Amino acid sequence: MGYRVAVVGATGNVGREMLAILAEREFPMDEVAAVASSRSTGAEVEIGDSGKMVKCKNLEHFDFSGWDIALFACGSAATKTYAPKAAAAGCVVIDNSSLYRMDPDVPLIVPEVNPDDIDGYTKRNIIANPNCSTAQMVVALKPLHDAAKIKRVVVSTYQSVSGAGKSGMDELFEQSRAIFVGDQVEARTFTKQIAFNVIPHIDVFMDDGSTKEEWKMVVETKKILDPKVKVSVTCVRVPVFVGHSEAITIEFENEITAAQAQDILREAPGIMLVDKREDGGYVTPVEAAGDGATYISRVREDSTVDNGLILWCVSDNLRKGAALNAVQIAELLGRRHLQKG
Repeated sequence: MGYRVAVVGATGNVGREMLAILAEREFPMDEVAAVASSRSTGAEVEIGDSGKMVKCKNLEHFDFSGWDIALFACGSAATKTYAPKAAAAGCVVIDNSSLYRMDPDVPLIVPEVNPDDIDGYTKRNIIANPNCSTAQMVVALKPLHDAAKIKRVVVSTYQSVSGAGKSGMDELFEQSRAIFVGDQVEARTFTKQIAFNVIPHIDVFMDDGSTKEEWKMVVETKKILDPKVKVSVTCVRVPVFVGHSEAITIEFENEITAAQAQDILREAPGIMLVDKREDGGYVTPVEAAGDGATYISRVREDSTVDNGLILWCVSDNLRKGAALNAVQIAELLGRRHLQKG
């Protein structure tokens, strides 16, 4: 007997990716429901490359009773209304929005990093998926933290436009085309031109001058990895369609060499080490797109601090940063608690 799974926000980038990954990983499902807003009711979406199409059901009228798991990819506003209803109906919610991430009664899970924390889901019947840029970073940090105990992390992100949804991808395409043909460039999704540019601003500004995206990475890393770790973040939007990159500087309590770090990362779950120290011997977002791994390159020692390392981290933000991590949470939930399939 398999699971009954609802994907909420099934017509969006992440929702479609969730359906694809459920099929790709052969998640044991007896039934899957594609759920979306009223304007998408009746629209058909494909479950991966299976050729099987399902019609979208209206979220406003969807009854979660009898469904085992709901993967939410519909934004905080809709999640705030419908996730508690799903949870109250006995359906475990795995939420991709930021709404519940810092709720002390909701576990924030990256399966390679803090799988035991999932046991706390019963308090609310809700599990949170972290920010896309946090997810890949903590996958990289966890095995190194276990080996030498991290004191401080300084990270600059290079985040793709798909992190802003379909509108962000459309804007990069439209602006690039406009520049080539000499048309006027309009910025709607982003605060400035994104084509052939970088923007050091993601989400709203906070009182201390940081953005909410930067704040999310700080507090989520502490919740997932270790509250004692100090984290400093600068988040930048770049003209890349899919795949977030991060330049990470790490200061450890204990001695660790670049060679030792490479050996550790090579064996760590969810990580692919590609670090040849030659032309092209590293991974960029183009190579990471469509893959579920977190890629690590450019591992080297930082001579400005004791016990310091620098590394380059790249991952597909629609997969490990969102949809894949949610499905991995569902798999973990099944193994530890629901035990169907």
